[in-house]
Amino acid sequence: MSELTTIARPYAKAAFDSAVENQAVDKWQHMLSFASAVAGNDRIQDLLSSAMAAEKLAEIFINVCGDELDQQGQNLIKVMAENGRLKTLPDVLGLFNQLKAEFDKEVEVVITSATELSAKQQSDLSASLEKRLARKVKLNCNVDPALVAGVIIKAGDTVIDGSIRSKLNRLADALQA
Repeated sequence: MSELTTIARPYAKAAFDSAVENQAVDKWQHMLSFASAVAGNDRIQDLLSSAMAAEKLAEIFINVCGDELDQQGQNLIKVMAENGRLKTLPDVLGLFNQLKAEFDKEVEVVITSATELSAKQQSDLSASLEKRLARKVKLNCNVDPALVAGVIIKAGDTVIDGSIRSKLNRLADALQA
């Protein structure tokens, strides 16, 4: 998977740079999302795995996408087809979304708690995290009763583990040492 991400990165960066330059970030996000869905189709995946000429493959792919792709989107598909990279479209979309979140100064935060969080708890956590991370926060809340109590907060590479389960594990490790 990381190999596909490495391959997809320059395409995502080029698409994002073009989107910002033309003030069409949302349009590009929609085009890449649609093209990614097309690339995920079983019949299209069979075509992508075949030995079909790149020009013909790009033509078929663009025809399937129809009016969902503008001229720049079609050019991206042609370049990716020439380089045999159409399979990486879902990774291109994921990286594009990351670049957009950084550009918008947003971060998606996954909060796992032992019990369901109330709306007030969610808004308090969101406000605290926005202040700490200096970004707009988009919460994604999950429940895991195995935590016993407390929460685990994941925002990108940052992990804040305030669960009782982890504290008990650290205590057990300390007692065994």
